[in-house]
Amino acid sequence: MEASEIEGRIREICERVATEHGLEHVHTEVGVLGRNAAVRIFIDKPGGVTHSDCSTVSHHVGTILDVEDWVNSAYTLEVSSPGLERGLYKREDYERFAGRLAKMKSREAVNGQRNFKGRIVGVEGDAVMFEDNASGRVRVPLAGIVKANLEIDVEEEFRIAAEREKAAKQGGS
Repeated sequence: MEASEIEGRIREICERVATEHGLEHVHTEVGVLGRNAAVRIFIDKPGGVTHSDCSTVSHHVGTILDVEDWVNSAYTLEVSSPGLERGLYKREDYERFAGRLAKMKSREAVNGQRNFKGRIVGVEGDAVMFEDNASGRVRVPLAGIVKANLEIDVEEEFRIAAEREKAAKQGGS
């Protein structure tokens, strides 16, 4: 089996296992860590994933990989949440996180730049509409995005925390 076929099969397994356990499969990375293969799986769910969620996915994916035995070497399997600055990989990610701060890098220059930092506006056709801090609104082809991540909006996080604290005080009075 070719390396690309193995990677595709691993991604299919990860997607299936996550879905079967009520989790969102965010992304799977297959690479090399030292002399061994490395499989990194990122999962999510509303309210965030727990250690138990990660353990369950790790156990099931690991068992399938071991039974099917087409990974030719020892491998490291890591399962985690995508984190606060989660990666954006598919069209649905850009639709879901419209309005959020992000940074992106495109394969080819758009209006003379390849690196963007600002706010996701949404998706139109085959492109992400992005309000870049430096150049304003740009249209970045989805197929040309090399890397994209959400960015933490510290002011927004503090505002949400203050609202929660206020609501908790009012509820407890």
